[in-house]
Amino acid sequence: MSDRKAQHQQLADALLEAYATKQAIPPLRDTIENMNIDDAYAIQQIQEKALLARGEKIIGRKIGLTSLAMQKQLGVDSPDFGFMTDDPRFIGNDDAHFNSKDFLQPRIEPELAFYLKDDLAGPGVTLEQAVDAIGTVHKAIEIVDSRVADWNIHLVDTVADNASYGAIAWSKEPIDIDKNDLINMTCKLTVNGEVVGEGTGADVMGHPAAPLQWLANTLGEQGVTLKAGQVVLPGSFTRMIAVDAGTSVTADYGEHGTFTIHFD
Repeated sequence: MSDRKAQHQQLADALLEAYATKQAIPPLRDTIENMNIDDAYAIQQIQEKALLARGEKIIGRKIGLTSLAMQKQLGVDSPDFGFMTDDPRFIGNDDAHFNSKDFLQPRIEPELAFYLKDDLAGPGVTLEQAVDAIGTVHKAIEIVDSRVADWNIHLVDTVADNASYGAIAWSKEPIDIDKNDLINMTCKLTVNGEVVGEGTGADVMGHPAAPLQWLANTLGEQGVTLKAGQVVLPGSFTRMIAVDAGTSVTADYGEHGTFTIHFD
C-alpha cells in the first residue's frame, strides 16, 4: 500500500471512530500534505465501503454547498456530495424526534428531497433530464454534522467527512407542485419559533434540480449511476444553523405547508 493510500485508510478509520466515540478529530488537511479533492473522495469511499460491509444500505445521496449562502459560510465555490444510509437513528419523517447525543456538533438545513423514478446515468445529463427523473418532491430538513473539531473545515475536509452528512428527515406525503415551478418555491426556516433564514429555489444553483444534474454527471464520470428509488437532497435554501437538545426546527414552504423536527 502506498503512503498516500495508507493515509487515506488512516483518516477514514479516524472518521469512522469519531462516529462511535463522538470525539471530533483535527482537520484532515493538516495530516495529508497538499491534500486534494481526489484524496478527499477516496477517504469518503473507504467509509462508504466499510458501512456497506457492516450491513447498511445506501438510500441515496446528499449534495452540499449548492447555495450562495452556504458557499459564503464555508468559503468555497463548488458543491460536493456524500452518501446516506438506512441507519434508523438518522432517518425521520414528519415531527420526528432525534437524539442530540447521536451527533457531535449538529446544524440544520431546510431542503427538498427528490425521490427518483428513473435512473440517471451521466455524463451528459441535461437539466431537463434531471427534472424528468424526479418522481416526487418532499419537504425535508437535513441535519449536517462534522466529525472535524469546531467545524474547522475546508472543502477537502467536508468531502472526506461524507460532505458533513448527519441525518435526513423528509415528509411522507409529497408536495403537490409542478416540477417546473421548483425555482420559485420559497422556504423560511425557524428555530424554536424564531425566523433564522429564508430563501427560494433559485438560490439553489439557480434551480433545485441543477445540483441533481451536476451529481449525475459527476458520478457518471466515476462509472456510478443514480438509481430509481433513491432519495437525493439537492442542497439548502439557507445557511446552516446550529441546534442542540430541546430545539424544534420548522421549515415553512409557504402555500406548500410546514415541516418540523425536534432534538431531544
